[in-house]
Order: sequence, then C-alpha cells, then structure tokens
Amino acid sequence: MRGGVEVLLLEDDPALNELIVEEMEAQGHRVTAMHALADAAQWLATHRTDLIVTDLRLPDGDGMELLKIAQASPEPPAVIVVTAFGSVRQAVKALQAGADDFLTKPLDLEHLLLSTRRVLSNRAIRSELQQFRQLNTDHGFHGLYGKSPAVKKLFMQIQMLAKAQGPVLILGESGTGKELVARAVHAESPRAGKPFLAVNCAGIPAELLESEFFGHASGSFTGAKTGRKGLLQQADGGTLLLDEIGEMPLMLQAKLLRALQDGWIRPVGEDQEIQVNVRILAATHQDLRKAVEEGRFREDLYYRLETFALHVPPVRDREDDIDLLALRFLKVSSTAQQKQVKGFTADALKALRRYSFPGNVRELQNVVERAVVFCAGEQIALKDLPERVQLNAGQAVVPSTGQNPAVHETALLEGAVWPTLDEMQKRYVQLILKEVDGNKRRAAALLGIGRRTLYRWLGEEQE
Repeated sequence: MRGGVEVLLLEDDPALNELIVEEMEAQGHRVTAMHALADAAQWLATHRTDLIVTDLRLPDGDGMELLKIAQASPEPPAVIVVTAFGSVRQAVKALQAGADDFLTKPLDLEHLLLSTRRVLSNRAIRSELQQFRQLNTDHGFHGLYGKSPAVKKLFMQIQMLAKAQGPVLILGESGTGKELVARAVHAESPRAGKPFLAVNCAGIPAELLESEFFGHASGSFTGAKTGRKGLLQQADGGTLLLDEIGEMPLMLQAKLLRALQDGWIRPVGEDQEIQVNVRILAATHQDLRKAVEEGRFREDLYYRLETFALHVPPVRDREDDIDLLALRFLKVSSTAQQKQVKGFTADALKALRRYSFPGNVRELQNVVERAVVFCAGEQIALKDLPERVQLNAGQAVVPSTGQNPAVHETALLEGAVWPTLDEMQKRYVQLILKEVDGNKRRAAALLGIGRRTLYRWLGEEQE
C-alpha cells in the first residue's frame, strides 16, 4: 500500500472518534470524521473514499444502510464495521453483505490499524486482478500472464498442486508475483469458494504475531478487552498465505508446525484447543535452507513446507514474456492515467528485452507506468524509459561461461583472427541496417552520420 488513503469515519463517541482520527492521520491517512448516516450518504454522493470505518449503530440509522450505499458506488470502498459485543450476529450479516472486516468494542486501536492495512492490501490485489481479467488475453491464468516455457510450466504445476491438500512453499525473488501464484493455487483448488487471507509475517509487530495468527481470549494481555479470532480461524475452510515466512520467529514456527500437523490451535489465554481446517501457503524470497543451517528457521517446518514447492521464475528467465507483459502494463497504465499511449517504438522494446529487471515483474510494471507518464505521443520511445534501461539499448547480452573473466578473455585472444577497423565499421553498419530492415535513412540517423557518409562506409555509390 503506497502512501495514505482516504478514510471516512463514523463513530458517535466523540472521544473515540478523535482518538481514531489521530492514530490514522499518524499513519499518513486522510480522515473525514462524521457522526450521522445522512451526512455520510450526502458526502459519498460527491466524494471518493478508499475505506469506511463505521459503527453499526448510528444516531439516525445503522451501518448496514451505509454499507448498501457504499456497495452501490462505481468503485466500492473497503468497509470495516465496528460493533458492540452483543451485535456480533449483526456484524456477521454485514460481512455477508460485503463488509471486509468487523471489530468489537471496546476497540483495540492496534488491531484497527492492522485490519486497515490488511483490508486495503486485499482490496488493492483484487482490483489489480479484476483489471487484468478485463484485458481478456489468451495468455492469462488467474491474474498471471506469460507464454514462455518457464511460465507455462508454472501454470501446469499450479493446477496439479491445487488439487492436493498439503502446504505449498512458493519460492522466488522479490517482485516475481508470489502472492498472485498463491491466489491462483487457491482459485484452482476445491477451496476456491472459501476465504483466502494473506499476511506479511514481516509486517506485524513481534508482540502481536501470536495473537494475530491464533487469536486471543479476553484479558489474556494488556489491552485485550475482548476476545478475537486469529487468522487461522478466520481462514477456516479456505487458504492462508504466510508471505515472507522466513521472518517468522522460531517460537511461532513451532506452533505453526503443530497446526500444520493436526489442525489444532490454542488462542492466547485459552485453556481449550480449537481445530481448524485451513490450507497453508508460504512464500519467501529467502534461502530457507541457509536459514535452517544458521538456526533461524526450524528444519522440521522447512521439510513440512517443502513437500510441495513452486519456483516462480525471474523475468530474466522469461524473455518471451517481456513484450506481452509490457503491453499489458501499458494498457492498464494508459487507461488509469487517461492517456492514449498505444505501444512502444522498436528501440524501446529492444531496451526492455535487454534489461535484466532485477526487480522482476514489479519493476517492469513500474518502468512502464513511469514511461506512460513521460510519454508525449502515442508510442513510448527509448527516451521515455529510465536511464538504467536506456543504457542497455545498444549492449548485446554475453552468455556466461562460468569461467574466470581473465581466463575467458585469454581464451578469446588465443588464435583469434582480428578484423581491421574498416571491416569492423562495415560489419557494424550492416548490423544496424539489418535491425532497421534495410532503411538507410533510419540507419544513418541511428549512427549519427549523414547518408553520404553511410554510403562511403559501405563502399557504395550514393543512390
């Protein structure tokens, strides 16, 4: 979630209202606070908001009416319902009607902020997936796109592993789309109609991790004035993605292993265990084998997760997908920015193909989004791309031999027949001509010379 968001808050307790506004603004959000349903309905008619936090009981109505109004908007915002403990049944109805989460009073502000981050993150992913699906490509698979052999293999593995019941470990570099892979596994599985929850293990304060995963009883720790279901219970019957599982503390890893083995969990402060039926998907960019060797990750948990492993390929192994992905991101970005950018010049596409994209699909998406902003015409040109990408436009990729560079260079020198400078110049000009389909005017422009000079270099008479 990048930057703050627009939040509409409806809470009739002035003190709590002020406290929530203060906490959310400290997170960088922009909050509009109101008390009455009528005022909120009027405000929503002319304003866009990303999130509504509303009490179920309002002075002139209830939060269910507000939820219906929000759902009817062209871009429905996320909705978190706040209710007194006695109204939990009504809150469940709100969830069934489209609310994203509900919290009980007395309100735990830390849980409100956590819920806000999770709800907005899930909404952003769903919105992204919806945009992708609307593009109707022949190379799409639950929000993942590609036609390269590496990606086709991944799609096939997802379909096979989705039918299994055990946990899946999703491995890949940052930016490769591991969460989208997890969602594809869920969508292809028999659990598709049940909840899918995703949590970033590195994004939750250490002191709240156990409570967030397993839930807690009322009074189990300072501030826990009411009981709360953990993520494992919330995802019961469905799928839970543990992103960045390598960041999970060892103590919590042991409890997670127990849940994976027999499905039993114990909320913080409870005497009785609860059984849940949830499929665990775990994702990481770390080398978990190394983490096991260094004592940062449990060996038994690693082997339990590693039974079914999916490797998400980096962009450098998906050369056949660069054009496809770039054009898809172009269409999404130009639509979002209301610009008529329809494609890429040959030089721009060549630069994209030759760039290694260490940030993977996420970096490619950001590069295209930036290029759309700077593009003044209907095609993204080389000059519209970031400098780091432009620098690769004229560089051929040299395959790695695995040898020491000095040894490799020596091997090239031995027995080599070196062309003269004139011969090299002529070969280079012919290479450029081949790239521009024999267009000499275009070749001369790329070389920065006149056509008369080009003919002389080629040893030809001017046409």
